Amino acid sequence: MRSVTISSSNDLMKIKVTARHISYRTLFHTIIILAFLQPFLFILTALVTLEDCLGRHLGPKLLRRGDDSGWVVKDLYNILNQVKTEQVPVDLKIPDNFTQIVSEIKSNTYSAKDFAIILKGMMERSEREIRESKLQELMNKHFAASLVPKGIHCLSLRLADEYSSNAHARRQLPLPELLPLLSDNSYYHFILSTDNILAASVVVTSAVQSSQTPEKIVFHVITDKKTYAGMHSWFALNPISPAIIEVKGVHQFDWLTRDNVPLFPNLDKVVFLDDDVVIQRDLSPLWEIDLNGKVNGAVETCKGEDSWVMSKRFRNYFNFSHPLVAKSLDPNECAWAYGMNIFDFRAWRKTNIRETYHAWLKENLRSNLTLWKLGTLPPALIAFRGHVQPIEPSWHMLGLGYQKNTSIENGCDNDMRCSNFFNTEARNQPELQCSSSNGSSADQCITGTSGHNHIYEMGRRLNHRLGRSNRKRKV
Repeated sequence: MRSVTISSSNDLMKIKVTARHISYRTLFHTIIILAFLQPFLFILTALVTLEDCLGRHLGPKLLRRGDDSGWVVKDLYNILNQVKTEQVPVDLKIPDNFTQIVSEIKSNTYSAKDFAIILKGMMERSEREIRESKLQELMNKHFAASLVPKGIHCLSLRLADEYSSNAHARRQLPLPELLPLLSDNSYYHFILSTDNILAASVVVTSAVQSSQTPEKIVFHVITDKKTYAGMHSWFALNPISPAIIEVKGVHQFDWLTRDNVPLFPNLDKVVFLDDDVVIQRDLSPLWEIDLNGKVNGAVETCKGEDSWVMSKRFRNYFNFSHPLVAKSLDPNECAWAYGMNIFDFRAWRKTNIRETYHAWLKENLRSNLTLWKLGTLPPALIAFRGHVQPIEPSWHMLGLGYQKNTSIENGCDNDMRCSNFFNTEARNQPELQCSSSNGSSADQCITGTSGHNHIYEMGRRLNHRLGRSNRKRKV
């Protein structure tokens, strides 16, 4: 190296260039320092270059780059995503609880993928157990609701015995001269499907007594084979004049099969009634409601002040975790009520409602009954989609069986006395309450609701007559 010296005197500038020598000692120290730093520079360069391989594990500690939990979560997500489509081996031993899985990990060496498969197996087993538990709960509720209380069962047996021994109990319903009226569309036709004799009596009697034109009422009571004799005896021995009542068992319909349930071929419009309703007012205006080409006139159950009864949407009935349900239905779609429905058979015959209904029933069977809650309403909600005309809620008061504090004596502001009829629903049905009490006889159960004490008197007379005829046969 060289040094430059500049000096000036008497306006003259002198430049002197001389060589500058670096000592061997300085050069030696410089080499020593570079040799010492070289490994660290190499390691630092390697860590930065191989970030994906080493940076996640060594980088945060050596380079003071902070917590590496984010990388761990990302790794775990990638591993779980890899096993998402893989099947859990049938013979894989799955731990029963958290303590057991910790013990298994401590005593065995698992790869990350093996651990992910074990977690998947535990989750699938838990989901399966929860699904089976929910199904069992629904089945138990369904069976409990389907059971016939002892008092009602005994009444049915006594009426069936009367049918076999009393010619009056077997008389034709309706009388032969009234048969043409069963298909006369100028009359008001009601369809009631039930195996509960007491409930059928309440529905029919309250409808007739509340009607302004009872002579124009035709009831088509449909029951099962085991209840037919008792149901026929009841209405044969206790005619509810002037209404026309037909009682038929499903076994008497030649055209009725599992997959073929045709409509009444000669009727245009009917009102379907459930067996847990009591009519309070004349229902003939129902036939004047314009359904606008729709098939089913019903009260919607997603609008109203009652947060329990009037808040029902599809999400309350269907399992939207199932891919088919999630793809086909809208969880926020409004549901509607069974119990009082106006059916336009002329419009119905132009649709594929029946085919849609049976297709979804079969799909539910293939899915191990996991598409919806047990009951007849969910598949009907699907089949009638796009075919429902909402009607005024005042026609149908719902949820009385769930509202213990509801009083029939309240004024119109509380809507019971303003409703055309109310639905007692499940838990608090009067005929079930009295039938479940110890030692209740049949006539004690036929109490009806307020304003229908005639049912009690009817039952008392009938039981007296049954007891008298039984004593005569014993003699």
